Amino acid sequence: MARLMQRSIFLMFFAAWTTSAQAQARIDRNVVYGMYSGLALLMDVHYPERPNGYGILCVPGSGWNAPLGYDALPLKDGAELEDWATKLRAAGYVLVFVNHRASPRFEYPAAVEDAQRAIRFIRANAVKYGINPNQIGGFGGSSGAHLVSMLGVLDGTGDPDDPDPINRLSSKVQTVVALYTPSDLKGVLTPRGAPAVALFVGVRNLLTDNTPRTTPEYKRYAAASPITYITRDDPPFLLFHGDADQTVPFEQSQLMEGALRKAGIAVKFVPVSGGAHGRNFGLNSGDPRLNEYFGEAVKWFDGHLREGSH
Repeated sequence: MARLMQRSIFLMFFAAWTTSAQAQARIDRNVVYGMYSGLALLMDVHYPERPNGYGILCVPGSGWNAPLGYDALPLKDGAELEDWATKLRAAGYVLVFVNHRASPRFEYPAAVEDAQRAIRFIRANAVKYGINPNQIGGFGGSSGAHLVSMLGVLDGTGDPDDPDPINRLSSKVQTVVALYTPSDLKGVLTPRGAPAVALFVGVRNLLTDNTPRTTPEYKRYAAASPITYITRDDPPFLLFHGDADQTVPFEQSQLMEGALRKAGIAVKFVPVSGGAHGRNFGLNSGDPRLNEYFGEAVKWFDGHLREGSH
């Protein structure tokens, strides 16, 4: 009964929003979703022409790293997810691309906390954005996939006593689509991947350090890994990974799939033959297989957000 009531209220607000907004495609840029010590956390909200009433948080891959210059390109403006954004908007989803605190200035758990804050902010403003606050998806690649995976596996319960009402809301997403995800950070021991992980976690590089890995500092790797937190109440996951990835080993998604299945979570793993990492995965290369990937992701979001909310 409560579920039906929530859905009825959402449909009423959604109908009012589409009428007032005239359902036109547009982008709200540089929306402040939080402040950290005076630093504004920014996001862009992309509206489709024909909204379906559901939203997806998108986190581009960056190695959890951002340049320190004043003229540095914001993470939310990265080109990695451009093609995906076009396809997901065409399917009717409101997309939110976020900046987050990043290395080398910040380390774990700053980026995770920012991703959680973004979901809470989106949830608090769901009526404004014309989306269902109870059905929000997460999409990301590489480090962005790590962050949206954390949104799926962490408990995310808000603090009911927090003076900021946004922080009282849940930060858990209801489904995740993740590309070439670092799932167990202790296992990302490639020359390309290990330094970025070490900066993010704030611990010396496991690839070059001879300190025994049983020391307490290395527990931070486990604490920062999605695979550590998987429980039976987590949402469905769709995983993509190329078997030629030289940055995040292909086995990382295999491990994630196995752990999710063991916990009884709905999961689908799509191995990409010859797929490398990042843009070399084929997202912007004109690879004829892309339509299959896009279609698979849209079908997944449709099935687990739109149809799953009924």
